[in-house]
Amino acid sequence: MLPILDSLYRSLDVTTIAVLIPTAFILAHLIPYLVDPHGIRQYPGPFFAKFTDAWLGLVCKEGHRSEVIHGMHRKYGPYVRIAPNHVSVAVPDALSIIYAHGNGALKSAFYDAFVSIRRGVFNTRDRNDHARKRKIISHIFSQKSVVEFEPQIRLYVGLFIKQWDRLCDGAVKGLSGDDGEGGWRGESGRLWLDCLPWSNYLAFDIVGDLAFGAPFGMVEAAQDSALVAKDPKHVMATYGSETEAEVIAIPAVKILNGRGEYSMSMGVLPAWWRPFVRQLPWYRRGLKDVKSLAGIAIMAVARRLATPTDRVDLLSKLKAGIDSDGNPMGREELTAEALTLLIAGSDTTSNSTCAIIYYLARNRFAQAKLHKELDEQLGTEDETVANGQQVKRLPYLDACINEALRIHSTSALGLPRVVPEGGLTIKGEFFPEGTVLSVPSYSIHRDPTVWGEDVEDYRPERWFECDIAAMQKTFNPFSVGPRACVGRNLAFLELQIIIASIMRRYDIVLADPNQPLETREGFLRKPLECKVGIKRRDV
Repeated sequence: MLPILDSLYRSLDVTTIAVLIPTAFILAHLIPYLVDPHGIRQYPGPFFAKFTDAWLGLVCKEGHRSEVIHGMHRKYGPYVRIAPNHVSVAVPDALSIIYAHGNGALKSAFYDAFVSIRRGVFNTRDRNDHARKRKIISHIFSQKSVVEFEPQIRLYVGLFIKQWDRLCDGAVKGLSGDDGEGGWRGESGRLWLDCLPWSNYLAFDIVGDLAFGAPFGMVEAAQDSALVAKDPKHVMATYGSETEAEVIAIPAVKILNGRGEYSMSMGVLPAWWRPFVRQLPWYRRGLKDVKSLAGIAIMAVARRLATPTDRVDLLSKLKAGIDSDGNPMGREELTAEALTLLIAGSDTTSNSTCAIIYYLARNRFAQAKLHKELDEQLGTEDETVANGQQVKRLPYLDACINEALRIHSTSALGLPRVVPEGGLTIKGEFFPEGTVLSVPSYSIHRDPTVWGEDVEDYRPERWFECDIAAMQKTFNPFSVGPRACVGRNLAFLELQIIIASIMRRYDIVLADPNQPLETREGFLRKPLECKVGIKRRDV
C-alpha cells in the first residue's frame, strides 16, 4: 500500500496538488451538508454555519456569542442552525426536554476543551462517571452546609465594606489613591471607582476561604493576585507535606477570563482541528492561561492540606466524600474538583455582583425602592452585614437580583447536548439521534411572551406582575436537570448577602448615566468595567 501511495505522490505535480487540497477541503464540508445525516438541512441559519464549525468558532473568539446567536434567532426564528450538526433552540419549553432528568442526552464534545488536570463533575461526559462524582459532591452543597458557610461569606463582605468605608472617608476629603485597578478619586462628596475589580476581589476571597480554608487576600490588598508554584506537578505529588514550594504571584482574574475565552472558542471546533489551532498565537496564550489556572488550584489545595485544621470547608468535605463503593477521590480528581469550585465560585459571583450593581445604579427608581425595603426590614439592626435570616424576608431584593441575572445572563450561552437514541421532539419538531441541541439562556430571557414587551428594560416589578409559572420555567441562571449547578443555593445566598449589605450602606450612581454595560463572553458573560460614584447613606 505504501509503495502505491509513494508512486502516486511522485506522479503529482505542484499544480495538481494545489487543486486537490482545496477541492478535498470543499468536499469534506459540502458532502455532509448534501447527505444531511441528521435531517437538519431545513433549519435556517448563517450561510457558512451550514458547512463548517469555523463560523461559530470565529463568533466565539470575538467574545459576543450570545448576542450574535440572539440576533440570528430574531432574524430566522426559534430554530437556528449554528453549526453543521448544531441547532440552537430558543424555545422555553425546550429546557425541560433537552436537559431533562433521564432523557439520555449527554454533554457534547464541547466540554472536552474544559479538561485540564483531569475530568471533573462539570466536564465529564460519561453518565456513570458524572453520577459517581455528583454523589460525592452534592452533599457539600446541602442546605445544612450552606448555613455552615454563611459566617465566612459575611466575614469577607464585612472586610469589603470596611475597605469601601475607608475610601469613602478619603473621598469626602477630596483625596485619591491607587487601590483597585484604575484607582479611585474623591469628587463632589462621592467615591469614584470601577466596581468590577472589587467584585472580583470579594468573590475570590470568599471562594478561597470556603473552598481552601484561606482567602487569596485580594480585598485587603486591593489587587488581583494569587500564588502559583513554579513546578505544579511536584507540588501535587507532595500534597500534605511541609515542603516549601517556590511560588510566583500571577493575576488570577485575568487568567480566569483568558481561560474561559480559550476553552469556549476551542470547544466549538472539531476535535481533529484542535491540535492545529492550538499553535496559533491567540490560542497559545489561552492554553497558557489554562495551565496557570490549574496551578492556582494546585497551590491552594497544597497549602490547605499542609495545614491540618478542624474547620469545615469545601475541600475537607470533598476529601471526606466517598462514592458508592466506599472509595474517596484520588489526588488528581480532588484537585480537578477543587479547580471547578474555584472557577464556578468566583467568576459567576463576581460578574453577577457587578451587573446587579450596574443595573441598580442606572435605574435609580429601583435602587430607591430597594433602599426603602432594606431600611424598613433591617433599619433597626446594628450589624453592617446582612445575614441569611434577614435576606429571606426581602422579596424586592430577590426581584432586583433575578432581574439583573435575567438581563445580564452571566451563563448566557446554550449548553450543548447530544440527542440520545430515539431522538427528541420539541413542539412538533423531531431531532434524530446524534444531533447537538442547545437552549440559549440569553435569548429565552428575552422572550416577550414570557417577560413582556419591555424585555430589555431593567424592571424588578415584573417578578410580581408576570406569569410566575412561565417565568420560573424560563428563568435559567444556573441551568436545569441533572447537570445543573450544584452550588446554586450557596451562590444565591452570596448574592443576597452581598447586594443587601452594599445597597443598605451606600447610594450608588453611574459615572455616566448613559453608560452601557460593555461585556465580553468566554464561557461566561463578564462586564468589562463599571465606573460608579459611591456615597455613604444616612441610616
